Amino acid sequence: MAFARSTHAGDPARLATPLLAVALGADAKFPRALAALDRSTGGALSRALKERDFKGGRDETLLVLAKGSGPKRVLLVGMGTGDDAAAITRAASVAGRKANGMGVERFAFWGGDLDARGVENAAIGASLGGWEYTELKSTSANGGRAKPLTAAIICVSDTKAAAKAIADGQAIAEGQRLARRLAIMPGNLCTPEYIAETAKEIAKRHKLKCTVMGRKEMEKLGMGSFLAVAQGTPQDPKFIVLEYKGAEPAEAPVALVGKGLCFDSGGISIKPADRMEWMKFDMSGAAGVLGAMEAIGRMKPEINVVALIGSTTNMPSGTAMNPGDVVRASNGKTIEIINTDAEGRLVLADVLAYAARYKPQAVIDAATLTGAVVIALGNIAVGVLGNDQETINEVLAAGRAGGEPGWQLPLWPEYREQIKSDVADMKNTGSRGAGTITAAHFLAEFAEGYKWVHLDIAGTAYTETDLVAIPRGPTGTPVRTFVEFVRGRAH
Repeated sequence: MAFARSTHAGDPARLATPLLAVALGADAKFPRALAALDRSTGGALSRALKERDFKGGRDETLLVLAKGSGPKRVLLVGMGTGDDAAAITRAASVAGRKANGMGVERFAFWGGDLDARGVENAAIGASLGGWEYTELKSTSANGGRAKPLTAAIICVSDTKAAAKAIADGQAIAEGQRLARRLAIMPGNLCTPEYIAETAKEIAKRHKLKCTVMGRKEMEKLGMGSFLAVAQGTPQDPKFIVLEYKGAEPAEAPVALVGKGLCFDSGGISIKPADRMEWMKFDMSGAAGVLGAMEAIGRMKPEINVVALIGSTTNMPSGTAMNPGDVVRASNGKTIEIINTDAEGRLVLADVLAYAARYKPQAVIDAATLTGAVVIALGNIAVGVLGNDQETINEVLAAGRAGGEPGWQLPLWPEYREQIKSDVADMKNTGSRGAGTITAAHFLAEFAEGYKWVHLDIAGTAYTETDLVAIPRGPTGTPVRTFVEFVRGRAH
């Protein structure tokens, strides 16, 4: 469903809207700019702060009814002690979620004198909180609820000056909405074919070049590692290449790589039944890449970008790969399969090797690759590893700017010892310890000849618990990290 974003300049007390959200920091004094709004509530807003009924703590909210022709309701939203981009994004997301739950179709957001980045983040946050996947629910199941939230108005001092910021915010938000929708769809609907069709739609919308290869084409390319995963399923695997040209054709592109396992049963090394349904999210890396390309297509930065996605399912069957099998990747290296549930790296191996033909200036891959990253970093930080420190620093900065913080883990050569094989060039898993690092070492064997950074998003691409600002389900990570990195590299 379309979600509109616009701006409003002037006194928010004059804005006719069902709901106005006002974001305030911890222990903030009542803003003078909202004096008229306070009068419309009979002074309830200023009293709430004075009497400390509202302290401005992070995610704290207080709803007040107003009179007159302006806002019908005012929602105070706490930002806590944060004063960075993430605080505005989160406050707007909390407001958007409250608005959607209340059944209002549109709401306005006031966050003080927002700069361009603040306007952009408010637009993104409002969309994050207001998003909800209801496509598979019948009307009766929704209980006859009111229409969903479809619009947000960001209060600014100058609408003309904020025009680019609101457009960029809308571009990124739409990319996140696309990624979240793909991620939450059940695996029987979001298939490799569906991901390929989505890529084609993005290409058509933004005049990009899209190439989709199936099993036969991958066999010709010698992608034995990728195809080993796909041999257990009757669904045709898809290798998708999406190219955006924003600079001179000869200029080296940034390559974005995504793991697209539409469902991961673990294969012969089958996963436990408990919580296996969450493995529909194993294509979140691919969703993030497509979401980023949607945003990039809208923003049109002056840079070349190529997106590379490997998509299939990992299933147990009579034709599935077995532990102990040895396969050969497209770069000639051989791999001993120790655990068929370590399949994402097998798909990415051939995709990363293919990326070298573009002579990219940098490659960033994103994958829900290891449970070990959740043990190491929980659900807060993205695991970041790579072969070039300067590029790693850029990616970490992009993640901070986009509210998707990452933490670098060491890719020391000592860890490489764990994936040595007796019969092949390497094994696809090491021991239990340092699983995220050994997985990255495996990928590094195929990320040769260019600067490469790996994002392990297994703990951050989706959440199994309610996060207040957004419900359980897909988060939109790593769309913003990708976009921030790309526009940081643009001319």
